Amino acid sequence: MLLVAAGLLLAVAAGGRGSPAGEQESPPGSRFVCTSVPLDAAGAGCPLPPVPMQGGALPPEEELKATVLQLRETVLQQKETIGSQREAIRELTGKLSRCEGADGKSAAGAWKNEVGKGKDTMGDLPRDPAQVIDQLSRTMQTLKDRLESLEHQLRANVSYAALPSDLREMLQRRLGDLERQLLSKVAELEDEKSLLHNETSAHRQKTETALNALLERVSELEKGNSAFKSPDEFKVSLPLRTNYLYGKIKKTLPELYAFTVCLWLRSSASPGIGTPFSYAVPGQANEIVLIEWGNNPIELLINDKVAQLPLFISDGKWHHICITWTTRDGMWEAFQDGEKLGTGENLAPWHPIKPGGVLILGQEQDTVGGRFDATQAFVGEMSQFNIWDRVLKAEDIMNIANCSINMPGNIIPWVDNNVDVFGGATKWPVETCEERLLDL
Repeated sequence: MLLVAAGLLLAVAAGGRGSPAGEQESPPGSRFVCTSVPLDAAGAGCPLPPVPMQGGALPPEEELKATVLQLRETVLQQKETIGSQREAIRELTGKLSRCEGADGKSAAGAWKNEVGKGKDTMGDLPRDPAQVIDQLSRTMQTLKDRLESLEHQLRANVSYAALPSDLREMLQRRLGDLERQLLSKVAELEDEKSLLHNETSAHRQKTETALNALLERVSELEKGNSAFKSPDEFKVSLPLRTNYLYGKIKKTLPELYAFTVCLWLRSSASPGIGTPFSYAVPGQANEIVLIEWGNNPIELLINDKVAQLPLFISDGKWHHICITWTTRDGMWEAFQDGEKLGTGENLAPWHPIKPGGVLILGQEQDTVGGRFDATQAFVGEMSQFNIWDRVLKAEDIMNIANCSINMPGNIIPWVDNNVDVFGGATKWPVETCEERLLDL
């Protein structure tokens, strides 16, 4: 409309030469300017030519030209404003199209890179889901703010004809689609966060279980080895004659057709040293027993069969004793401090030692692992209790007794972590083998 008005004004300004029909021709050198007249004006027709104003005012022709130029400049400015706003709309439309045309992560990443100008994109999300959700919220708010600002500017500078309603609806629709995509991505991140939390909890529990097992193992090793320089350099002390002080060998015996038992012991009881050790199996509490009860001599029981041994060790000193036995003819031997003091046969011949029993130090068993009798308890100290599954040679027994060799038992070795003590029995560092020899 502004362009049409400007054209009419230019036409009027240039139309002084031709007169409209029915009017008299103007004299040479005269000009007429048509102006609008209100409907209720007193007269009709063209007024008289205006009298030029005094005092240097612009003539009407110059004033009209200035008005036309001003109108033209205004039109050009508005066209530039409309063009810049349309360029902004096209840019926003292109960005929305790229977001819709791309899939999941790449679309959101491109949008965030264009709009948010951030360092991260949705294709390269931070590892913290809370940061991602906050970042998406900020991006959506930025988008809404820009759209509202754009609509405000369009209302202020451009008529609604310059921004069709279908374009506005398309922008709002695409914004809604983008918002739904962002909300879907947020929901996926929440699910991933929950799954990650569950996996982390399971992994933590598994790690704690492994650490606890490792700590138990370390504690067991420390308990077994911290008190002594070597695993076998300890003794078990049973200071009272009761039915609750005893030691227990953790390992059990396999089926045996021969054996050798050796140990160092020092008794402080009289009369009778009691029971240095006993081995019981289901159905037979006296499978292997070494016992001195009251004023009776020391006895060896195999499958409840008895042989008296010529050993004398109730003087309160350290002594090394060894006993051998074989199922063949039930032959046995008794050694004290390296010397053979007795031998015999027919002690439970052809009877194999049954496996899977309980081996107790210091008590005689009436049932497997229990029913101890205080009158049969050993009082004193013992060490180096070893069992082999064969009959040792006399030479080997002598070398063990005089400290020439250290030969752990191949069935039951004397090691700290294989011996438990109960009821007040204790484990202490033992005197050296040489010191025990001096005590003989």
